[in-house]
Amino acid sequence: MNLHMLLIVAACVQTMAAAPVRTQVSDPPIVCDSCDGWNQPQPPFKIHGRSYYVGVRGLSSVLIQTSEGLILLDGGLPQSAPLIEANIESLGFRIEDVKLILNSHAHSDHAGGIARLQRHSGAVVAASSSGAQALMGGGPVKDDPQFGQGRDGIFPRVPKVRVVKDNEALRVGDTAITAHLTPGHTPGSTTWTWSSCVADDCVNIVYADSLSSVSSEGFRFLGDRTHPDASETFRRSIATVGALPCDIIVSVHPDFTGLFDKLKRRSTSPARDPFIDSAGCRTYASGASQSLDQRLKAERAPTTK
Repeated sequence: MNLHMLLIVAACVQTMAAAPVRTQVSDPPIVCDSCDGWNQPQPPFKIHGRSYYVGVRGLSSVLIQTSEGLILLDGGLPQSAPLIEANIESLGFRIEDVKLILNSHAHSDHAGGIARLQRHSGAVVAASSSGAQALMGGGPVKDDPQFGQGRDGIFPRVPKVRVVKDNEALRVGDTAITAHLTPGHTPGSTTWTWSSCVADDCVNIVYADSLSSVSSEGFRFLGDRTHPDASETFRRSIATVGALPCDIIVSVHPDFTGLFDKLKRRSTSPARDPFIDSAGCRTYASGASQSLDQRLKAERAPTTK
C-alpha cells in the first residue's frame, strides 16, 4: 500500500472515530393498568402547518419544526420513547435535530420517555421549577397530589433541566413557544402555546396540561395539616387555560379533547378543519371546573365511621 493510500485510510479511521454514535439504550418500561392501552402505536399526523402529533394512542407528544431544528413536547412512558422516535423519523425528520424538549407535568406517563429522548437528541429539556425538580429526581415532588405511589410513580431521571417562568417564551429559530404555569394536577403543571402559520394564515395552538383533580388516597385539595389549600390555585389555572387565545387545543391525553374524533372528521370533511375550534379551551376548562367542584364537594362532606 503506497503512502497516498495510507493517508486516505488514516483519514477515514479518524473520521469514523470522531463521528458521534447514538447508543440505543431503552429504559425499563413502566407497568400500570392503563399503560398498554395508552402506549398503542399511532401514526403521526399534521396538526397544522409545521406542528405534528408524534405521540402514542393515549399519550400526546407534539413536534414543531422550526428554521433551526425541532421542538418536542412530552415523552410519554419510557416505552413510548422508541415509538415517538420512529414517528419523528417517519415524517422525514431526525431525532438528532430536536433542540428543545418541553414537559407538561412530571408524571411517568408524560415524562417517562424524556430521559431517552434527551440522550438520543442532545436537546435542552425545560420545565417549570417544580417540574424540573421532579424530572431530575425521577418522581413526583412531595406536594404533588399523586405523591406517595411508591415505585409506580418513579421514572428515569433527566440529569439537567432548564427552569422556565410563567409567561416566559423560549425560542428555537423562527418559533417562540410560551410557558403558562397551570398548577393543580401537579404543582409544576405547565401549558404551552405557540403560533402556527401557513402563508399568512396563522392560528394559536395550545398544548393543554391535565386539569384533572385526581390524587393519591388521602390527599385533600382543600388542604390539611400536611399541606396548604390548593383549590384556589387550581381554579386560577383552569381559568388561565380557558382564557388563552386558542384556535387549536391538544391535551396531554388526546381523548380529553377528542383529538382522534377530530382527526376522523377531518378525513371525511376536509372543507372545514375540525381541529379549528375557538371554544376548545373554554370547553376543556369548563369540564375541569365542574370536576373540581365535585371533588371539593366530596372533600367537604362529613365522613362517617
